Amino acid sequence: MKDTPGWASPGSAPSDGQEPGASGPAGPTDRPGPAEPADQSGPDPQDTPDPQGPGSQWSKQQPPPGQWSAPAGSAGSGRAAPPPPPPSPGWGTQPPPGPGGHGPGGFQAYGTPGYPAWGGGWGGPPPAAKPGVIPLRPLGVGEILDGAVSTMRTYWRTVLGISLTVAVVTEVLVILLQGLVLNDTSTAALDDPSATAGELTRAMGEVMLSSGAVFLISLVATVAATALLTTVTSRAVLGRPVTTGEAWRDARPQVLKLFGLILLLPLIAATIVFGGALPGILVAVFGNTDAGVALAVLGGLAAGVVALWLMIRFSLASPALMLEKQGVLKSMSRSAKLVRGSWWRVFGIQLLAGIIANIISAIVVIPFTFLAAALGGDGVVGFLNGEGNNLGWTFLIISGVGSVIGSMITFPINAGVTVLLYIDQRIRREALDLELARAAGVQGYGADAGSGG
Repeated sequence: MKDTPGWASPGSAPSDGQEPGASGPAGPTDRPGPAEPADQSGPDPQDTPDPQGPGSQWSKQQPPPGQWSAPAGSAGSGRAAPPPPPPSPGWGTQPPPGPGGHGPGGFQAYGTPGYPAWGGGWGGPPPAAKPGVIPLRPLGVGEILDGAVSTMRTYWRTVLGISLTVAVVTEVLVILLQGLVLNDTSTAALDDPSATAGELTRAMGEVMLSSGAVFLISLVATVAATALLTTVTSRAVLGRPVTTGEAWRDARPQVLKLFGLILLLPLIAATIVFGGALPGILVAVFGNTDAGVALAVLGGLAAGVVALWLMIRFSLASPALMLEKQGVLKSMSRSAKLVRGSWWRVFGIQLLAGIIANIISAIVVIPFTFLAAALGGDGVVGFLNGEGNNLGWTFLIISGVGSVIGSMITFPINAGVTVLLYIDQRIRREALDLELARAAGVQGYGADAGSGG
């Protein structure tokens, strides 16, 4: 099957020995008709048939049998017969031949209704079916972004309900963690040149523990939002609404696998980057410090490029896992297969979507952050200068409200773009549009494409 199914397949060429569009009187043949004398072979195009009886005036000279063609012109009428049409490329609907094949002056005017002009009357493939938020054909960048936004706009109750619930629960946990636990974490040793090695180690451990706790909460939120919004977006493609409860029932069997996948991918990237920087770290510890640092930076950058390449190859693993009900490793393999040959396209679209989502989120979050700093006691200047280690509850709550609103925007856009990219790649490679059209109840969609191979 073609890489772009759903487009109209080429039609068959005109049949040999026939010209479409002939509608005038039938020309003579080399066989006598049932009501004709055997020695008469056809009417003379220059003579007018006798209204009292057909075939009363026949020319004495006839062309050889099987080689009759329309006359070049008529002395009596003073006009030339229409020239034969140019050959057809085989696309579109062909006009039916006349009742007798060729007839003098019997060609229909090409380009008239019902008889499209050959070579120029085909207007391209029929428009693709669009039962939901995207047309069922390979998508452009704008259509993918528009599909994600259309899903938010069309099913806003479900989408914003999921995003709001996940964001509120996440921010409440983060605020409680920061207000009750992390405010007691002492990081003063990191800024103290006279701190001992034990104090530095203890401070770094506390920072890593607090950052890991926040990361884990955010990871769980990302898993939940991705799982639910993947189901919503897949239904939106078919034009079928879905409630939050239905989305959860459909996504629940795959949630643990999705959690493992989203946890595994950052670990793979971090391991690759650490492995690239490790030789430089060893040189810095046991040899030349400056050379070791330079080697560690170069190795880390090179490993970072490799990690980025792998992350884009595996970026479609989460929708493959959720929609195909695959395991973690199988979904990663499916993603690598779908991205193969389209790495730059997938990378560019996801980068563009991330930039747009983060810019919109920053427009919301930054004002709340400055407002929280102004009302939190240290003031905006103190916040910008990094004064004060403890974050007050006022600052945490106001900035948390901004984070909730920002997450309501970023969750649906990122999840929607990833799912639509997955669907687009499967349409291009596996003719998924035919299956989606059948699932959406589109009648007769892709019949020609399927018959055309």
